Amino acid sequence: MSYYPPGGPPYQGHSPQPRHSPYPPQSQSPYPPQSHSPYPPHQPHSPYPQQGYGPPPPMQQPYPPQGGYPPQGQYPQQQYPPPQQAPYGSPAPYSGYPPPQQPYGGPPQGQYPPQSQPPPQGAPYGQPPPQQAYGAPTQYSQPTPPSLGYVPGQSASVDMTRDAEALRGAMKGFGTNEATLIQVLLRPDPLQMATLRRSFDQRFMRNLLKDVEKETSGYFREGLTALVRGPLEEDAHLLHKGITGLGTKESLLNDVLLGRSNADIHAIKAAYQHHFRRSLDADIRADLSLKTERLFTIVLAGTRAEDSAPVYPQQTEQDAAELHRATEGTKIGADQMTVCSVLAQRSDGQIRAIAQAYRAKYHRELETVIAKAFSGHMKDALLRMLACGVDRAKADAQALEDSMKGMGTKDELLVTRMVRVHWDRQHLQQVKGAYRHFFKRELSQRIRGETSGDYQRLMVALVDQ
Repeated sequence: MSYYPPGGPPYQGHSPQPRHSPYPPQSQSPYPPQSHSPYPPHQPHSPYPQQGYGPPPPMQQPYPPQGGYPPQGQYPQQQYPPPQQAPYGSPAPYSGYPPPQQPYGGPPQGQYPPQSQPPPQGAPYGQPPPQQAYGAPTQYSQPTPPSLGYVPGQSASVDMTRDAEALRGAMKGFGTNEATLIQVLLRPDPLQMATLRRSFDQRFMRNLLKDVEKETSGYFREGLTALVRGPLEEDAHLLHKGITGLGTKESLLNDVLLGRSNADIHAIKAAYQHHFRRSLDADIRADLSLKTERLFTIVLAGTRAEDSAPVYPQQTEQDAAELHRATEGTKIGADQMTVCSVLAQRSDGQIRAIAQAYRAKYHRELETVIAKAFSGHMKDALLRMLACGVDRAKADAQALEDSMKGMGTKDELLVTRMVRVHWDRQHLQQVKGAYRHFFKRELSQRIRGETSGDYQRLMVALVDQ
């Protein structure tokens, strides 16, 4: 498959087909319930909303239809350099990606049933309120479903007794079988992990999370406990860790909150309230200050454009002009809140289109402009939102590299970022392909050189699964 240079093909002024989350809808929400195949085998899920790679079909109507991209791997093979024409706002495909895989436990990407009704007002714990699409009538936009594992209390209807017994055997008595812990805890998806954890606790009248914490140590323990918690509880745990104690761990806040869907933001806030009996909004406001506090207030409102919101060229041109005026077009310092508002409230497809329009109109990369106009936490946050919108696989590959480059490995970030990517097995393959393309080496090889012992074996297993 061809590879477009960073930022995609030249700006063409056409709306792309909307990007839909590859997650099957979940129960306890207005979306149809998800079915699960017997366990094993295990197939990849996608816990985060991801854009497809490769150009979508040409548009035939003024508004995009409410379907996703066609299943990956159905685009014709092309050679580099790529053709000069591509739909406006389309993501950059990578050459050398592994063959597409069926999403873990669900139908192929783009084949989920349509969502006809938005969540009702006063939705239950963990569900987002309805949102109107940015720049489009309500009938042309539908809420992005929560990521897999982001509906509290949901689990898979599978028998995890065998795995629970294997975990108990690995930790019972003298010594711990670390290889079994890695093998068993790597396999489940978020819903199966919830079932495994409940099965272990009820069968042995113990607490799986506490047993793993007691039997392991160091960053090996950090990785295993992140797996046991599952993605939603781990997000709440990382946020609490990032804003308590001395100083703020800005990277944890950025990783967990920026570039997320409205549904996931509302689920994270509810989970934080549930586990810590505190308001995430209030804790963030107390820990941050000035413009950065206002940026995260916008993010936590969970009002960004949904993935299905159309991309209008006129609005895109206006956003690009506003970003220029707020950065290199002013002589009195950057207008931080204008840039924050645009990047925090637009969907990934809209951000990708804005970056293309900016390049076409001003002949500069928006990333370079933002990096020059801002500094500190604000710069890191804005660049993270831009990178996720333009190319999420590349953004995650770069984040993993950032945790390993320079003097010493930032092990805490390496663990949390690798476990987060692991939950979406299809996205993991894309991240590995992006890493190979941009850094000219295998991700597993890079991680192997930065880690050791059981910690190394866990990290490499997360990559190579």
